[in-house]
Amino acid sequence: MVSEGRGRLFRRKDGKYLIYVSKDLAEDSMFPFKGADAIFVKVSFKLGDDRLLVEKWMEPEKPSAEAS
Repeated sequence: MVSEGRGRLFRRKDGKYLIYVSKDLAEDSMFPFKGADAIFVKVSFKLGDDRLLVEKWMEPEKPSAEAS
């Protein structure tokens, strides 16, 4: 089981930033993001900290018409 790996954050020529994670980490059976070539994620950090938190992006539920 691989619970950590070396990755890379870099800026492309078009100005976009990408985060790469190692193949061993991403293909581990316990890796939390599964089933798609691409998913939306939420990336956050705290000022003064050198860590990033990456979470699966969950769209807020829209109120149903019946709730009105």
